[in-house]
Amino acid sequence: MTASAFPGRGQYSIYTGRATNWPLVTLSAVLAVPLLALGWSSDGSRRGLVLPFLVVIVAVLVNVLTGSSVRTTAGPGGVSIRFGLLGWPRCTYGLDQIERAEVIDLHSWYVVYGFWWTGRRTCCTVRSGPTLRLTLRTGRTVTVTVPDPGAAVAVIREAMPA
Repeated sequence: MTASAFPGRGQYSIYTGRATNWPLVTLSAVLAVPLLALGWSSDGSRRGLVLPFLVVIVAVLVNVLTGSSVRTTAGPGGVSIRFGLLGWPRCTYGLDQIERAEVIDLHSWYVVYGFWWTGRRTCCTVRSGPTLRLTLRTGRTVTVTVPDPGAAVAVIREAMPA
């Protein structure tokens, strides 16, 4: 995470942060193992294990590549959000789209542990606690897990036109 000191009028700070949840990725991989046991044939043949094994490997790989972390950048270009090791899926919101930025306390019941999209909101969360919430001019809300949501909000507010 980086957040530079506010440099003064006419110059802008940029916030970058990465929030991870490796324990959840590990737990999902461990919970996938029983799928292999279900694929084991009653006659002891390993041939019935190939398809479930491939499904589990692909599911764990997709989870690691896309659900392991959320990287967020905020500054004069708006807010950019990227997931996982590959930075996909990703979304960007320009300052002209953002009506309000605030810090909320996200309860664990409302954490989606990844990317979740509906008609009125987008959630990019991997853990509970203090979280960045953007309210767009369309009324849509975007909730993002960041290491220091207060710094992200300060940078967004500084970069927004008066």
